[in-house]
Amino acid sequence: MRALFVVTPDGGHLTPLAPLAWALRGAGHEVLVLGQPDVQAAAAGAGLSAASVGDWYGMTELIRGSLPYGGRPIEFWGHPSRNGDPGNFAAFWAAHNETVLAGYLEIARAFGPDLIVADGLEYCSLIMGGLLDVPVVHHRWGVDPLSGTTRVQAREAHRKLLDAHGLAELPDPAVVLDPCPPSLQLPDIEPGTPIRHVDSHGNGALPDWLHQEWVDAGRATGCRRRVVVSVGRNVLALNGVGMVAGILRACGELPGVDAIATVHKAYREELGPVPDNVRLIEPTPLNLLLTEHDVVVHHGGAGTTMSATWRGLPQLVLPQLADQFAHGQRLTELGAGLTLDEAEDQNNPATITAALADLLAEPGFKTAADELRHEMAWMPTPAQVVRDLEKLL
Repeated sequence: MRALFVVTPDGGHLTPLAPLAWALRGAGHEVLVLGQPDVQAAAAGAGLSAASVGDWYGMTELIRGSLPYGGRPIEFWGHPSRNGDPGNFAAFWAAHNETVLAGYLEIARAFGPDLIVADGLEYCSLIMGGLLDVPVVHHRWGVDPLSGTTRVQAREAHRKLLDAHGLAELPDPAVVLDPCPPSLQLPDIEPGTPIRHVDSHGNGALPDWLHQEWVDAGRATGCRRRVVVSVGRNVLALNGVGMVAGILRACGELPGVDAIATVHKAYREELGPVPDNVRLIEPTPLNLLLTEHDVVVHHGGAGTTMSATWRGLPQLVLPQLADQFAHGQRLTELGAGLTLDEAEDQNNPATITAALADLLAEPGFKTAADELRHEMAWMPTPAQVVRDLEKLL
């Protein structure tokens, strides 16, 4: 069969879906990724063929342009459940979808898909499925506070597009796949079909020094504790260098701890000097860094959260916007991590040091993280899910 993957214009929105694409290809099916130029690099990094429609969208640049005075999203918009403005993502995407739907349909009709797969905010996929009479699978990224509510809003927000194409209603997806372990997912959310998380952080070379640490028996004994800091390039681009500098200063205050931080060279000068126990590296596939580490510090992105959970690692989450807050909140509620979801706390290295010290010292965090890891291990693999999709068709 032919599977068409349609993705909102951000490469990070494709990567959690890539393991399903790999499984489809491994089962002998044809896969094509469809999206704007923003997703082409992510598709290439995942080894997937792709078709490009329209111009660059530039989501990071769009967000940065709306942040005055060089501040971070959390400093101006705050926690989405506390600022009184949950936002209407559906209206935002409806206006965008009017600009790309025609191009998407042209390629889809030429490709002739038997199945459409999309992320949970890609509503063109549902319109395309309705017009082409093709089942649509929506794939969540992780903890999902957005797609259910937003899909309800989308029915009205897309009325203009629906009327223009003769659709009475916005169709629902035939299947909603969910890589989040059920106990970590929001308790009041629409149940999804489980699919096991598989790391999909792009490809890259294993650094020589990291390979040596893997084979070095002395390092493997755990005589020093190790922390990975990975907030993603988007957070750095959204005025987050100062926050990262504070995280690294916090790591410098922890005796017996080494830290690895992924920071692109473009931000090194602004970052300034770092403590002696901190190693700065170029962006590297995160799954290569999580072996033999104790705690992960990150921004609450779904891919990072799921990969750290898959390895049973306690997490310190410093969310900036959107669903990142939900990831931190749920990890904290289950005792598998801590979250600092106020800008004041994120900007205080002493607060970060205290949180890291708790995560490293209190064994209950590791116990809770291991419980989530075992839960994920029982979820069906993407290959098993493909067999179920074949039956659906």
